[in-house]
Amino acid sequence: MMDVYLLSGFLGSGKTSLLVQLVEQVKKSGRQPAVLMNEFGELNVDSRIVEDAGEVPLKELLNGCICCTGAESTEAQLQGLLTDYPEIDVLFIETTGAAHPVEALDAVCSPLFADQLDVKGIVTVVDAKRWIDRDKLSPRMLTLFLEQIRHANFLLLNKTDLLTDSQLAFVTMQVTQFNSYAPLIQTVEAKADFSYIEKMVNAAAPKQPVATGSGLPLTSKTLSFDQPINQEHFEDWVRTIPDSVYRMKGYIQLEGSRYSHLFQYAYGMVNWMPEYIQIPSKLVIIGEQLDNIQYVPEN
Repeated sequence: MMDVYLLSGFLGSGKTSLLVQLVEQVKKSGRQPAVLMNEFGELNVDSRIVEDAGEVPLKELLNGCICCTGAESTEAQLQGLLTDYPEIDVLFIETTGAAHPVEALDAVCSPLFADQLDVKGIVTVVDAKRWIDRDKLSPRMLTLFLEQIRHANFLLLNKTDLLTDSQLAFVTMQVTQFNSYAPLIQTVEAKADFSYIEKMVNAAAPKQPVATGSGLPLTSKTLSFDQPINQEHFEDWVRTIPDSVYRMKGYIQLEGSRYSHLFQYAYGMVNWMPEYIQIPSKLVIIGEQLDNIQYVPEN
């Protein structure tokens, strides 16, 4: 399986600086990295920085945020990487500064190749100076800024050289309290040790019980079905799932149907769309505290 890390963070926080360093570190460790970069415009200037590193498979999602570019575009680029570069060990996905972590994870976790990707977590770069000035953001941008931090599995508090010692201590305390789950390191120019990030994210993989509230990391879980599913029974189960489940999507073979159906769930709404091919039945679940989420088919 290919390890996947989503690099998140607000506009100008230092994600690309972090990305370039992580790519170089993975290469030096003897593993093969790859990059999927997302940019709003038709030209991704940052991708040229990665290309300069050489011998790094690179795919781009242009003209829109990964959240709204469309699942088909994201799936196509990921499928291209999996098909063209089977030797890839670690994939870094740099989202736009406007990407919501739930939506970004949803775009990446395709049921078509869920068994080939091991999504390790979300690494969020936090602009320390912007945290101090966060109240100057519009309500919508402030919400996005905070959501990117709240759902992180690992945090880099960047641009710490722009703060006084007392400011840095105060900001570190506030961010740590806001997301008490994610390990946090202080950085300048987003300089970080990937082996440490990898170790800390992996160490937290077996999720420990955490009180409901801030600091709950996003995770994904895949369920596979080896027999047709009763639609009514399945929808009854969907109505029982907790609010900590944000998204579900997958291809499911329903009883009495010749082909698979695409199933999607978001914000309590269920949608089925018939397909005209047979696809293995897999359901990807995205949310918080998913260990006990399990569907038991009707006998």
